[in-house]
Order: sequence, then C-alpha cells, then structure tokens
Amino acid sequence: MDNTIKMSMAALAVVVGSGPSMVLAQDKAEGFIEGSSLTVLNRNFYFNRDYRKGQSSPTGNGYSETWAHAIISEYESGFTQGTVGVGVDAFAMIGLKLDTGDGRNGGDSSFDMLPVDSDGQAQDEYTKVGGAAKIRAFDTVIKVGDVFPATPVVAAGDSRLLPESFRGVTATNNSIEDLTVQGGRLHAMSQPVSSDMRENFETFYGGPVNSPWASYYGGDYALNNNLSFSLYSSRLKDAWNQHYAGTAWTYPLSDELSLFGGLNYYKAVDEGKQLLGKFDNNIWSGRVGVKLGAHSVALSHQRNNGNDDFDYLRQSDSIFLDNSLQYSDFNAPKERSWMARYDLDMTTYGVPGLSLMTRYARGTDADYSNANSVYMRRDADGNPLTDQKRWERDIEVKYVVQSGSLKDMSLRLRQATTRATAFESDLDEVRVIVEYPLAIL
Repeated sequence: MDNTIKMSMAALAVVVGSGPSMVLAQDKAEGFIEGSSLTVLNRNFYFNRDYRKGQSSPTGNGYSETWAHAIISEYESGFTQGTVGVGVDAFAMIGLKLDTGDGRNGGDSSFDMLPVDSDGQAQDEYTKVGGAAKIRAFDTVIKVGDVFPATPVVAAGDSRLLPESFRGVTATNNSIEDLTVQGGRLHAMSQPVSSDMRENFETFYGGPVNSPWASYYGGDYALNNNLSFSLYSSRLKDAWNQHYAGTAWTYPLSDELSLFGGLNYYKAVDEGKQLLGKFDNNIWSGRVGVKLGAHSVALSHQRNNGNDDFDYLRQSDSIFLDNSLQYSDFNAPKERSWMARYDLDMTTYGVPGLSLMTRYARGTDADYSNANSVYMRRDADGNPLTDQKRWERDIEVKYVVQSGSLKDMSLRLRQATTRATAFESDLDEVRVIVEYPLAIL
C-alpha cells in the first residue's frame, strides 16, 4: 500500500474516530422506515447563451438555446435500531428535452444542458439512477456508493438540469459541538449531462484527467453565531494537491445594522505524474460588506498569484471564491479582480419570498507568459496572451411561494453579460428556472 493510499485511508479513519462521544446510535435512531423521506423535485429550465463574437459558438450559429424539464426523486431511509444503524439513500432522475435543435443545443461545451451524440444531436431524454448504503455508528455516518459531497475542495454541482454526482466512500462526524469533520475517497464522477455513473475525472480548464481517485478531508467549525472557520485538503491522484482555508464573520451593530466579511484561500500544487503539468498556484479572495435591514452591499477582491489557471472539477461547485460568478471565475494566471454586489430582501417591503441580487466584477492583468503547456493560451501569432481583461454583470430575481398549494415553488430569473479580450468569450446569457418540490414521505 503506497503512502497516498495510506493517507486517504487514515483520513477516513480519523473522521470515523473523531471525538470522545459515546452516545449510542439507538438513542437517536428513529428507525429505518420511520425516519424515511421521499421527495420529488420538478425543475423546468430554459437556458439561452448568446455568443456576441459569433465565431465563439461551439455550434457555429452564434448562440445556444435549450428548454428542458427534470424530475428528480430522492429517497433517504432512516437508520435501523442498534449500536450500529444501517440505511440506504437512492435517487432516480430523468431529463426531458422540450425544445432545442441542431446548431443551438450547445454542442460539446460548458453549456451542458442535454447530452449530445457524435452527430451533434441532443437526446430527447436521459436518466440518472443510483444510490448509497449508509452506516451510522455513534456520531459518524459513512456512505458507500453514489454520493454528493459539499466541501470547498470537492462539491457536487447543481447548476444544470440534473445534478452532478460522485461514486466512492464518504464519512461525516459531528462528535464535537459546532464542529463537522468530513472525509472521502472517490473513484468516479458523473457529469450533469451523463447517465454514466462511472465517468473518469475531468477538470474545467485542463479537461479529462486519467486519475484513479480523488480524496478529501477537513472540517467546518462555528466558534459562535458570528464567526466560523473551514479547513480542507484534497488530492486528485497524479494531478494535484489542493488545500483550502476560509473564514466568515458578521458583526452586529444593532438590530437593523451589521457588518460582514470573509476570506478564502487555495493552494494548489502538482502531484505524482503531473497529468495537468507542473504548477504551484495560490489564489485568494476577501470581501467586506454592510447589511442594513433589507439591503446588503459588499465589495470583494480576488487575486491569482500563480502562473496557471486555478482549476477545479468540471461543473462542480468546488471553488469557494467570492468572484467566481455565473460564467467567469476570474481565476486566470496573475489575474486580479474587484466586485461590487447588492442584495435586496423584499420581505421588509411586504413581499416575503422575493429577493434581488446584482453584481459587477472586473478582472485585469491576466498573463499566460509562464503557463504550462496544459493551461497555456496563445494569440493568432502563437505568442502567450498577456494583459488580458474581462468584466461580468449579473442580475438575479427569485421568488419563493410562501403558502398555499404551491408552497415552496420557486421562480428564478438569471441574466449575465460578459465582455473580454482574446482569452474569453463575449456573451449574454439568460436562465429561467422554475422548481417545485414535493414531499411524498
């Protein structure tokens, strides 16, 4: 057994053994059937991406457009009685094409709304079916199978029609009050547009990676209601080691007025066979803001000090940076960016459930002069791109029904506009998402 395997197995062992708690599982167990839940989420999704430079469109016609519907059913059992409780989680999902066609289905790109065959045809429907066995012993839950991690270094994405998932083993421990410790070892992933639950790993900027496994370990600690910390580490075997540290805080000045802020920091270094080339990156972001009643205003700054793009698993949410937005991540080599954000909660004005968000970010100084061959971007003459700039403006309106037969149904409108120099696309994007959750059990 090599050292890296020992490390990941040891991390899981620490999670399982964390904390002194000896509370028996049956004291908290609600029963396999009694603790069960079954939910069905109907998600209706319209996505239009207009490539303003035209030639940047993956299908050549200048825009991508899809309207689709998803039915996402999830079953979670309780745990059997006893010192060690066992249970099962399962899901069945289907994505249905409502409207798209040749030349506007997004092709093989980050649009990723429906699977596309080798002839460029979008499938009429596709499914995801999977599940995981789970064990609870004391304050630790272990899951084996199809899992949905939610950490700063590995996080299953849910920004498309169907969610992303991973296959492997995860463990979560809550022995110490206000501390959550997590670990996992994953050997496959499933992209949002795929029915295959055993796909190889793929990163957003480096592309497919022939890595046998990914592992992660870390935790979140809430010191009090106003201050929390996170510390995580992960390995994508033969590609990278990533380390994350973050904090978030609030400082109430009165019942209506408070200050808030946070810091995020990543360190990423090549590992093993260097499947994504040789690199040594660090990137950070920080934000400060003020909340007055229904209004919040925040400013954030982000900077990549490395020579390569800061990369993460494709279509995942594994990038806890303030200036990672609807389209742009502002994570190019040497790039520095600023963002202003405004949020409004209309509850104060008599419309509970209605919220508004708008933000504007601008990045400068992106420089690929010293990028490795995997992340290098060049101009038409073959020279590395330098002094690259971009900006993005996002607007989002969301309403959640508060009562009645449609309670918890949400309607969300997202609009993004981006403009950039040679290294990125110019595009206008609209997403309309309607979600209606139903609790069957």
